[in-house]
Amino acid sequence: MNRVALVTGSSRGIGLGIAHQLGKAKFDLAINGVRSENEVNDILVSLSQYGTRVLYFQGDIGNMDDRNRLINNLKNDFGRIDLLVNNAGVAPIIRTDILQMTDESYDRVMNINLKGPTFLTQAISNWMIELKKDDPQFIGNIINVSSISATVASAARGEYCISKAGVAMMTQLYAVRMAEHGISVFEIRPGVMLTDMVSAVKSKYDQMLENGLALQKRWGQPEDVGKAVVSIATGAFPYSTGNVFMVDGGLTVSRL
Repeated sequence: MNRVALVTGSSRGIGLGIAHQLGKAKFDLAINGVRSENEVNDILVSLSQYGTRVLYFQGDIGNMDDRNRLINNLKNDFGRIDLLVNNAGVAPIIRTDILQMTDESYDRVMNINLKGPTFLTQAISNWMIELKKDDPQFIGNIINVSSISATVASAARGEYCISKAGVAMMTQLYAVRMAEHGISVFEIRPGVMLTDMVSAVKSKYDQMLENGLALQKRWGQPEDVGKAVVSIATGAFPYSTGNVFMVDGGLTVSRL
């Protein structure tokens, strides 16, 4: 029986890169996004090349009804969950000085980036506890994809940074709570990643990377994060729950 992975926000960007790497590792895939299934059909076909089961679950993680429907459908269609990857996230629609940040922008970012993952993790954690009771050999993992913005301040997108700092603490809280059940919880912090989220500022970061923003002078790729996820999910770090894995090309290394 293949292990089952739910990857939120996995119809594009980092989430899709994660899904491809998990497919290669022979995980059955529960793909999630806000677009209709017709709009992502080509993506689902591409993920099916690995010979594992691939199903699409449309829904906004920041919406309680969508989360509940996703979980119920997941239980009906797969009957189990071995890996949750909280990847879904958004940047502010308009980058603006934190002194002009609006309630609407803050609420949108926090609902999707922090509130949604927090309560999805709560539901999946309780399900994993049940699975562990039924099968003592069950091994569950939860991986939260945050960002270097959890600690690197960008005053033009304060709501994003605050949400990712919250994900960092959420990871630690669930690692503490789930340890007694043998469920490990991890955080991955990507650096400057080449996705559609950064399309508006690509030229700016092209120059910054060339000038030494990160130790490795290239953009991070979604597959870089995917390979980190697979390493964790396949048991390469059995004694590291609660820890942070940096996938940032050395950007956050302190230098003189």
